Amino acid sequence: MEKSGKITFQLDQGETESFYVLEQTRIGGSNYILVADSQEGDGEAMILKDTSEDGDEEGIFAVVEDEEELAAVAGVFESMLEDVEFTD
Repeated sequence: MEKSGKITFQLDQGETESFYVLEQTRIGGSNYILVADSQEGDGEAMILKDTSEDGDEEGIFAVVEDEEELAAVAGVFESMLEDVEFTD
């Protein structure tokens, strides 16, 4: 997966949605990506966790909702990217 590229997700309902990949990291054996609806400036961002199994043809990503996991991963992304700050 390429940083700062655009990635398209197929949602459960069959619809698609595209986001910019701002950064990616691996923590505790899991892959995470930071995606946003805008490549620059303020925008909506989400942290997604790769939940796919070895051998899956396509990646399966889920929004990180666990508060402790989200805070830990957000902290890593904030330290990786100087101009990123997460707010509720």
